[in-house]
Amino acid sequence: MAKKKKHQHHDEHVDESWLIPYADLLTLLLALFIVLFASSTVDVQKYQAIASSFNNAFVGGTGIMDFENPVPEPAEPQPITDDKPTEEEKEKEEEEEKQKVAEQEELQELQEKINDYIFSNQLNSSLETQLTEDGLLVTLLNDTFFNSGSAEVRSEDVVLAREISQFLVMNPARNIIVSGHTDNVPIRNSQFDSNWHLSVIRSVNFMKILLENKELDPQKFSSKGYGEFQPVASNDTAEGRKQNRRVEILILPNN
Repeated sequence: MAKKKKHQHHDEHVDESWLIPYADLLTLLLALFIVLFASSTVDVQKYQAIASSFNNAFVGGTGIMDFENPVPEPAEPQPITDDKPTEEEKEKEEEEEKQKVAEQEELQELQEKINDYIFSNQLNSSLETQLTEDGLLVTLLNDTFFNSGSAEVRSEDVVLAREISQFLVMNPARNIIVSGHTDNVPIRNSQFDSNWHLSVIRSVNFMKILLENKELDPQKFSSKGYGEFQPVASNDTAEGRKQNRRVEILILPNN
C-alpha cells in the first residue's frame, strides 16, 4: 500500500499591522477629549501645560496646539482705593460749609434791613424781597418805576432807585444781576419791536441809575432781559400781568 503523505501543519499568522494606526487613532481621540475638557475650564495655566505636552508628544514641537489661548486671561486685580475723604478734604468741606452759612446769614441780615426800609416807607406794593438758593432777590414792580410801553425810569422814582443802591454797597462786594420782565401783551412801537427788547432796555436803564452810586463796582453788575418768558403769575388777569411786569435785583453770595 502506498503510504499516505503526512500533511505538515503550518501556524497561520494573522496580519496585525492595522493595530498600529488604530492605536494611534485612539490616542489622538483621547488627546482630543482631554483638550476639549481642558478648554472648557478657565484654568489658563492648565490649558497651556496640556497644549505644550501634547504638541511635544505627538508632533515634536509646533503643531495644531500651537495657537493663542482662546480663554481670555483674567485681568490683573486692581488695588482697592480708599474712597474716604482725607483730613484735608474734610477740613476744606467744613470750611466751605461755614462760608456758605455765613453768606446766607449776611444776606438774611441785608434782607431784614431792606424789609425794614420797605415797611418804614410803606413800599410793600412796590418792593419785595425773597431769600433763595441763588441769593437775595429784590423785586421791583414795573408799574412803580416805568410808564406803560416806556423803558425810562420815571423822574419821581429815581430817588427811590438811588436809595436802593445804598443797600447794594457791601464788603466784600458781591455780583449783582439786574433783570427785566414783562407780561405777555404784545408791544410794537417806534422804540421797541418786542417785549424782550423792552425788558432788556428797562433793566439796563435801571442799572445805570444804581451805578450812579460811586461806591458800587460796575464790574460786579450785569443786565438781562427775559421778556414775558419767566412769568411769576398768570397773564390771564390784570393782577397777574401786573406782577409779571417787574425788574429784579439778584444779589449773589460770594461762594
